[in-house]
Amino acid sequence: MKKVCIIGASGKLGQYLVQHALNRGYEVVGVCREQSVAKLDRFQGRITLIPGPTNDREVIRRAVDGCDGVLTVLAPWGVQQYATGTAQAVLDFAPPDARLIFSCGWHITRDGQDVYSWKLRTFVKVFGAIAKFLRFADLDDQVEACRRIFASATQWTVVRGSDLEEGESQGLPVWASHVGDPLLASNLTRRIDFALFMVEALTNDELIQESPAIAGNTHAPSSPPS
Repeated sequence: MKKVCIIGASGKLGQYLVQHALNRGYEVVGVCREQSVAKLDRFQGRITLIPGPTNDREVIRRAVDGCDGVLTVLAPWGVQQYATGTAQAVLDFAPPDARLIFSCGWHITRDGQDVYSWKLRTFVKVFGAIAKFLRFADLDDQVEACRRIFASATQWTVVRGSDLEEGESQGLPVWASHVGDPLLASNLTRRIDFALFMVEALTNDELIQESPAIAGNTHAPSSPPS
């Protein structure tokens, strides 16, 4: 792994992805909306930045060219198939042997075997309806984006995260194949560690064409960011 593209680099999760990737000595190409470029000022001179909508196919084609890995924050913003357009562009233009790592929430299910709490089911139903009515976000768009990824023959991994919080790293999160596994009982992950898991997945062949559900490793001692 030498060169990675981070799509959605200016967001909170994206900035952690950039830092983890740089810490590992990767050459980093970042994609973010033009109005968010200033959020990446602290990485100036250390990354190549391509501003533009992440569902712009030409932007993604340029950004992923020659990359060994692509880290994509699947954001269901608006009601214009933003997540679907982003995912499809990555699937279409990333090099055939590239590792493709996508982020999403626990609400995404690949095989219908996940077991969700009433609280999560209610939140997704209520928030999803309100957000779509207000044209703020479309959770169904993220579902469709992941459906396309799951159907792809590429070397993908879809990392499904629990509730997120800020804070010092607790180390690599634990993961299970399905939500509802007792291993995921904490239902909380440090955002810095969500990013850590995604970057680690770039070189973990066990996770190829898997959709791990993750949660913070509450039994691990806190440690500085890697």
